[in-house]
Amino acid sequence: MLPAIAARPRHAFRRHATTATDRRATTRGALAATDRRATTRGALAATDRRATTRGALAAALAAAVAVAGCGSTTAVGDLPRAAEPDTSPPLETRPAGRVVEVGNRPEGVVADPVTGLVAVGLRDPDELALVDGATGEVRRRVPLPGAPRHLGLAGPAGPVLVPTERGDALSRVALPGGAIDTVPVGAFPHDAVEAGGRIWAADEHGNTVSVVEGDDVRRIDVATQPGGVAAVDRGRRVAVVSVRERVLELYDSDTLERVARVPAGAGPTHVVPGEGGLAYVVDTAGDGLLVFETRGRLRILRRYPLLGAPYGVAADLRNGRLWVTLTERNEVMELATGSRPHRLNVYPTVRQPNTVAVDPDTGRAFVTGKVDGVLQLLDPRRSR
Repeated sequence: MLPAIAARPRHAFRRHATTATDRRATTRGALAATDRRATTRGALAATDRRATTRGALAAALAAAVAVAGCGSTTAVGDLPRAAEPDTSPPLETRPAGRVVEVGNRPEGVVADPVTGLVAVGLRDPDELALVDGATGEVRRRVPLPGAPRHLGLAGPAGPVLVPTERGDALSRVALPGGAIDTVPVGAFPHDAVEAGGRIWAADEHGNTVSVVEGDDVRRIDVATQPGGVAAVDRGRRVAVVSVRERVLELYDSDTLERVARVPAGAGPTHVVPGEGGLAYVVDTAGDGLLVFETRGRLRILRRYPLLGAPYGVAADLRNGRLWVTLTERNEVMELATGSRPHRLNVYPTVRQPNTVAVDPDTGRAFVTGKVDGVLQLLDPRRSR
């Protein structure tokens, strides 16, 4: 159950994770030298209070980026650590919609419009909860070889893609029955997506992407610490965001060749597809959403400010919606998609909203609450 929500003064609504704060502050200033036009205008102005230590690492990061600019990982020790979600404060506002208990430390969620099931990753015990997206009832629990932080959906009706970080494996869980098969992949897989008839798993600690076709696994080298993958341009390309090297790379889903690479913000974490050839990158350290065009020349089109340590993201292209969680504020923002995304609504969430999913058939969003072991069911039509 959700804990009682006590009234707190506004000044108490500050982040608890000062380490993550300092990390975002130092990297934002450093990346300004290499990508100041695309990634830092709004973030620097809005977050001066977090910028006291950024100068100390500016020169080191600039040098590291220059050395690592061609995909080399030899300077990885000089790169600041990857961005992480904030440690969310206690709730001040009751979450919108309904909240149901789902299991221990939920993180990673996808919604399947065909079966109506929502898959939620849990840990201790490590399992996948299959939840009825209409009622919030847990229909089935599927034991996993390890706990995920993110999930993918191979297509309508599944299977659910479960990268097991500490098990160096990728599991495919069938819907609705929960049958599971597992293949070994690279080191510490963090995210996975289907593209070109293959599954692409980002091996965050291996600096590779594992490309799975049946039981066959190939690995391709990518930039340092790949944390997010997305199929873009109707699956013809795969976008890979490497969270420590802070770049976005584009790969041909047929030939597996890299076709482009650009800087991607002060501290990017995840990427999802947009309409046409668009890709949206969440810049957690830079408090922003970056819009890229992937067709033709890979380039950044726009930066939209998202104050509050944005982290989880889900795209509903059928309804033209983008959902982004703000971990510093226990909120989720609903945005209109397109090359000029803009805010539509902001809703209070459960505590520690690291991941979000959306069912395109109903428009309902689902947010995991890691601290309290809950899942939030949010119908924007009823919550406005």
